[in-house]
Amino acid sequence: MNEKAKAYVGRERYNFDDLCGIMAILRGEGGCPWDIEQTHKSIRNDFIDETYEAIEAIDTENTELLCEELGDVMLQVVFHAEIERERGVFDIADVTDGICKKLIYRHPHVFGDVSVDGSEDVLVNWDKLKAKEKSRDTVTSKLKSVSSSAPALMKAQKLGKISRKAGFDFDDADAAFAKISEETDEVGEEMKKRADGDNTERLKEEIGDLLLSVVNTSRLLGIDAEEALNSACKKYVGRFEAVENEVKSRGESIEELSSGELDMIWEEIKKS
Repeated sequence: MNEKAKAYVGRERYNFDDLCGIMAILRGEGGCPWDIEQTHKSIRNDFIDETYEAIEAIDTENTELLCEELGDVMLQVVFHAEIERERGVFDIADVTDGICKKLIYRHPHVFGDVSVDGSEDVLVNWDKLKAKEKSRDTVTSKLKSVSSSAPALMKAQKLGKISRKAGFDFDDADAAFAKISEETDEVGEEMKKRADGDNTERLKEEIGDLLLSVVNTSRLLGIDAEEALNSACKKYVGRFEAVENEVKSRGESIEELSSGELDMIWEEIKKS
């Protein structure tokens, strides 16, 4: 153990500066071989995983787990910043400086003389300041600003909100819902053409349009499509577990039953 590492061992409590120091030791000479080898891309998915684990802690209202998972998210931020510090591009202090300046700039009603009447005004001002800051002076530039790496349902919902603010949207949820039938028919038409040749790309396009119309309906009903689908997935797993337990109680296994028999049990579970 080198002297720098020894200085961090056995402390009763650590702070943010300690985290940054430990990260530098792990990445430095005589540090951890795995940490030293990592790049932004190699730990990209770790960032995503840790963020979702923090979200799960929020959804389950598990504050003890949330405290732990926020630490894991913070580690990812510090890890990426340390990689750039080594390259001499920026460090964690630059990251902190940037977000502090952004918060002050985008809250002129707190750090300036702007008056607001409730949270709605705050959001309107935030969007205006963000657009000015990023030089997004057209609706298209705002649409393009939505992260290409965001989950598709979330991205679709954001695009719809931006379009609505620009005055380009369905009149209401009923109009968006009617679009679902239209897009469903178009998927059906493409499915009929499969025997004539490979139309996978056309099917993909039409299914995408169908999903987008579902998201628009959800958005105009005030329902978050991402949350709705997550709830549906959770319900599916719960029902499947009930089906499997029922099959086991009969002394059978799922693999031994036909899809028709499983459907019957599924419907029984669904009704109950």
